[in-house]
Amino acid sequence: MRYFLVPTFAIREVDWGVVESEVNDGELTAFVAYAVAFPSANVALIDTYDVLRSGIINFMAVTLALFDCGYKSIGCRIDSGDLSYLSKEVRIRFRKIAQLDPALNWIADMSIVASNDINEETIMSLNEQKHEINVFGVGTHLVTCQKQPALGCVYKLVALSGQPKIKLSQEVSKITIPGRKKCYRLYGKTGYAILDLMTLEDEDEPKANEQILCRHPFQESKRALVVPSRVEPLQEVFWNKGEISKELPDLNTIKARVNSSLLTLRQDHRRYLNPTPYKVLTLCAGVSLGKALQLLTFAMARERTDRSTGMSTMWIANFFE
Repeated sequence: MRYFLVPTFAIREVDWGVVESEVNDGELTAFVAYAVAFPSANVALIDTYDVLRSGIINFMAVTLALFDCGYKSIGCRIDSGDLSYLSKEVRIRFRKIAQLDPALNWIADMSIVASNDINEETIMSLNEQKHEINVFGVGTHLVTCQKQPALGCVYKLVALSGQPKIKLSQEVSKITIPGRKKCYRLYGKTGYAILDLMTLEDEDEPKANEQILCRHPFQESKRALVVPSRVEPLQEVFWNKGEISKELPDLNTIKARVNSSLLTLRQDHRRYLNPTPYKVLTLCAGVSLGKALQLLTFAMARERTDRSTGMSTMWIANFFE
């Protein structure tokens, strides 16, 4: 059946290193049925029995038969084994077939799809090993989000009817900075983002080509003097007073924006292992807001302690003097 599929059987001219009895006929039958059903979208799973001793041979037989009928297979899929090694071996066989006839040149570039519990670590490892994979089929890890199955976010109010509000906590990292804010992204001369700057609503807007002294909101010693070549406001209002105030972008627009924004980050911020933390700072003006918030938290805790013992003590922290 395998040799009957293609009258001028190019597959005979390639040394596959196997005997015909090793090639599974049931697999070939399945490939034929699939190709008949989807002649313009033929992507066969070639690892059901043996990728190199059965799957690739049967797939190429069907691919050549489809081509005689005016169709081109898209590629094949590997779902087990050493994905890097197998992809390279499959590509070698594609190229051998392509060299037999100029009309078959397209076969050398057919897609190789890899699946089998693909995640970030797998892709990083494959990239280090080098491979010939065109498409990664990320299924389980995309749907189940195994690294973070729950979205751990909390809504914390910072202003209500124009009045600043604060969320107090014994953990400094959980204390909110009260008051409405504006956020800006500062870019350097190379075009990469330097940091994001958070200001209170009534503070002056940062300007390009002017020195800006910034600091960490809770660690006074961490400061940065920057001269941005470009300043980008980050906030847009889409929902105001219970109504949509601006047309929402479609998913493709959102995706394009995310991709372009990621490219403005330096490689060391985007690398998979030990990325450099990206800075989000505040203006270095007046009393340290972080220090004031820490003092207030301490004062509130002390006041509660005093009340529990029958004592009365007033603690005051001035935020914005």
